[in-house]
Amino acid sequence: MQLLKRHKRDLTLAGIVLATLVALVIIAAPSTTPAAPKASVGEILGTGSRGATAQTGGAALTDSQIAAYQDKLKVKSDDTTSNARLGLAYLQKAREVSDPTYYGKAEAVFKKALEIDPKNAEAMGGLGSLALSRHQFAEALDWGRKAQEARPGLSYNYGVVGDALVELGRYDEAVQVVQQMVDMRPDVSSYARVSYLRELYGKYDGAIEAMQEAVAAGGPTLENRAWVTYQLGMLYFNKNDLAQAEASFNQALLMMPDYVYGQAGLARIKAAKGDLEGAISLYAKITQRIPLTEFIIEYGDMLNATGKTTEAGRQYDLVRAIQKIYTQNGVNTDMEMALFDADHQQNLPLALEHARQQVTARPSIKASDVLAWTLYQTGDYAAARETSQKALRLGTQDALSFFHAGMIASKLGQTDEARTYLDKALSINPNFSFLHASEARKTLAGLGGPVAAK
Repeated sequence: MQLLKRHKRDLTLAGIVLATLVALVIIAAPSTTPAAPKASVGEILGTGSRGATAQTGGAALTDSQIAAYQDKLKVKSDDTTSNARLGLAYLQKAREVSDPTYYGKAEAVFKKALEIDPKNAEAMGGLGSLALSRHQFAEALDWGRKAQEARPGLSYNYGVVGDALVELGRYDEAVQVVQQMVDMRPDVSSYARVSYLRELYGKYDGAIEAMQEAVAAGGPTLENRAWVTYQLGMLYFNKNDLAQAEASFNQALLMMPDYVYGQAGLARIKAAKGDLEGAISLYAKITQRIPLTEFIIEYGDMLNATGKTTEAGRQYDLVRAIQKIYTQNGVNTDMEMALFDADHQQNLPLALEHARQQVTARPSIKASDVLAWTLYQTGDYAAARETSQKALRLGTQDALSFFHAGMIASKLGQTDEARTYLDKALSINPNFSFLHASEARKTLAGLGGPVAAK
């Protein structure tokens, strides 16, 4: 199988209509009667500013466009296109402020658009994107396929289908769909997906090349451009190229000076260089502004490592509070919470139940890796090894998965295999996980293996 052939970028492309995930403007609520609004994340958590402040650079433009689209819908509330794009805009807003309460609003206007025009491909694709956001991947695939049938020439819908296939573990099919997408429209959205698939198949240099193309292609919003620049930085970080990673994170911050992903990237750089207090200080500011659980968990882990266990506990409690909000808004977070609980050795019976369910619902390599690690934490090492091998089946060069495999092998007395996996994890990136990297070095040394330099 040829893995996503290189596609020369058309430098004459003008105006990308739809980009990574959702690339449309944010629009205010339509004049139709909405459901009673749910409280924002900040209101629910009682933190005021958490989740309430958007990125100032991108938000200024999108907020000005809110009023314009609101006026259109006041004049013509049954405008199918405006309703569909309003839903896409709500998904973009949810991305920018990490607030799932926008999902219900998006669903309402997508359904309104389909009431007016049952064959509206934008609304169908929007419902597919919404299902992806809610981790309902079979449903996302169904809506994406319907949208493709309704409008075969709209590349956005190929992205929905490709993303769903990836999360369902149907990787060969995803490659074919994304290849069609990039052939149809080589832009920020298609290049980013090419990059991710190459990464999954262990083609790391090719993944970086494709993400560079995504950055060069630009995007219709500042947030989209900053996002792919951050992703390029993470590709460099995950291969331990800290200089290039830092440059990419700073580039993202030049686009959006308060972009939390770029700031979190710099926090990771600080931690990797041993400036733990600097990383903690930066994470404190980031998590106060936007409640992204991945950053809250890292912040908590760093606090815990410096003996600030009470404050770390508060952050872990916040993770669970946010998880409840996502659940209330239709998002399935079982896999993410299973990994969180396995990492922190909490609620293991429930974590194992959820991990098993997720492997059935979304049989991806990520789900297999989470189940393998949860089985390890519950002491079922033989089953953990079998599941871990499934997680490694694509040849993905993921240091965390190799760490999991190495720890499992060590418990089974498979010393040579354990050394190989742990050395592989640390060779790929000695800073692959703040929580686990030191454990990997200690275990590898105890097994008599060489320890990669930090």
